Amino acid sequence: MSTAELTILLAGVRDGDASAKDALMAATYQELRLMAFAAEPEEGPHASLQPTALVRKAWMRLIEDGAEPEDRGPFFCAAARAIRRVLVDRARARALQRSGTPHERVSLHPPDEESPASLELDVLRLEELLMELESFQQRLARWVELRYFTGLSLSDAASALAVSQATALRDWAYVRTWLTEQLSH
Repeated sequence: MSTAELTILLAGVRDGDASAKDALMAATYQELRLMAFAAEPEEGPHASLQPTALVRKAWMRLIEDGAEPEDRGPFFCAAARAIRRVLVDRARARALQRSGTPHERVSLHPPDEESPASLELDVLRLEELLMELESFQQRLARWVELRYFTGLSLSDAASALAVSQATALRDWAYVRTWLTEQLSH
């Protein structure tokens, strides 16, 4: 789907056009499903939230939040935040149900060799780190959402965040170092 087509559908959704909402979901479903697949915790076939269910829940979050992004980049940033919220809410609920047991773990699927190698951590710990990161640099937290939760390449994430390639390289180097330091404590 082209950026222009997505922009038209997003405008229709903002205007309350139900058919535009359905068309937007149909047009972006596969991309959202790929994002959800990248975010899916590796915890066994029966325990994990299936990508289809994750997309459905994330889509409902997008609609509930009244996400009104103007084009493709902000739309997928909003989708990454929705996926993150669904996974964190699910981890919190499961932790409450099984108090005394370990928290749900997520394997952050690094999309390329520029990512911290085989990073696996508790979903709730990741949420704590992202909230801390957001407190001093929101854009860096968006990098983590886009790269880890949705599996976007550095170039695609830079496009979604509307930053240059040079800024992308600097931001990503910083956030990788920061995450590695935080996780080693």
